[in-house]
Amino acid sequence: MMRTRLLALAAASSLALTAACGGGGGTGAKGTTSAVPTAPAAKGDGTLTIGTLLPQTGSLAFLGPPDFAGVDLAVKEINDAGGVLGKPVKKIDTDSGDTTTNIASQSVDKLLAQKVDAIIGAASSSVSESVIDKITGAGVVQFSPANTSDKFTTIKDNGLYFRTAPPDKLQGRVLGDLIVADGNDTIGILAMQDSYGSGLADQVTKTAEEAGASVVARVDYDPKAADFSADVAKIKAANPKAVVLIGFEEGAKVIAELVKQGLTSDKVKWYMVDGNMSNSNYLRMPKGTLKDVKGTIPGAAAPDDFRKRLLAIDPKLTNFTYAAESYDAAILIALAAEAAKDDSGRSIAAKLPDVSGGGEKCKSFKACVKLLKAGKDIDYDGVSGPVEFNAAGDPSIATIGIYQYGDDNKYNATKAIEYRTGKIEG
Repeated sequence: MMRTRLLALAAASSLALTAACGGGGGTGAKGTTSAVPTAPAAKGDGTLTIGTLLPQTGSLAFLGPPDFAGVDLAVKEINDAGGVLGKPVKKIDTDSGDTTTNIASQSVDKLLAQKVDAIIGAASSSVSESVIDKITGAGVVQFSPANTSDKFTTIKDNGLYFRTAPPDKLQGRVLGDLIVADGNDTIGILAMQDSYGSGLADQVTKTAEEAGASVVARVDYDPKAADFSADVAKIKAANPKAVVLIGFEEGAKVIAELVKQGLTSDKVKWYMVDGNMSNSNYLRMPKGTLKDVKGTIPGAAAPDDFRKRLLAIDPKLTNFTYAAESYDAAILIALAAEAAKDDSGRSIAAKLPDVSGGGEKCKSFKACVKLLKAGKDIDYDGVSGPVEFNAAGDPSIATIGIYQYGDDNKYNATKAIEYRTGKIEG
């Protein structure tokens, strides 16, 4: 497939977003909390300890392997370069599960008891929302590689929450524009009922309707439901030209029901999102079930060299979704600790905006830490993009990839039909 790069800043369909951001200090972007902590930071113990809160089980378990591999690769490269503050980085892995269990809360308790300085995760926005008070209330950085819910732009977090994935306003706009550009003027939406699913569905609806299309049916379903026949029947009754599927692993059951009721991908155009774009969840379905289905995933495709390094960590990887964002999260945390000359959560949070923008550009921990030790300001440009945190702790520039499935019910994990890059103003 031909890869093109579209700068949305110059496109007719603008992807510029405005997060309700304030200036630095005082009242910041996140409710009544400054995005950068102003209270004196308690000194760390001299060893940077990173915990992971990523899915080993649950509805996003297929995202776990690339996310863990990304962190593992980063920690290896950091320690190969001499570690942080002269000591190897310590890493502790835990399972985030999903919202049907209490696994995430138990995992956070375990990590806090082991005095982690930062936690990478969760992947699910709803899971992160359920534990953010516990993490940030303990003075620990929470850094998600995959949270896309718009809620986190303004959530109260004591200035300790960051993410390398962009808010869903961007993905929703790209997907809405794509659906209309493909000639669909009537749309049905099947979205899981949580902050991720409903929020993304809202943005797709807004964008598509502004472009002249109509959302003729929308069902926000219970992802734990045993049966989706009634939900799909409501969509079928509205006779849309396109169906948008917004969810997680349960999407396989939704797709099976679409096929059962005759809404196959050759009759109705299907569109998917990062939560259900998978190269493993649909392999048992008949070949061609997902042929030509399109979907969006935040972030540019992982470069060949990066994928090879990831495969050396985990040779079984088939998905690379959010691996780059996970890798960049770990690198940025380490660089912030080095810049602060302290490994405590508040010190790291205070330096994350500094190391992500405004200084001399560098693209690896080894190169960046060399500049820091020479007294230079740095601007880490990551594998996932330039990052450059805005006042809300969101990346200020982000890319959305558009992918298409083939006859084998897999999408090409290294190529996209198109990439669209947008600025997130804060």
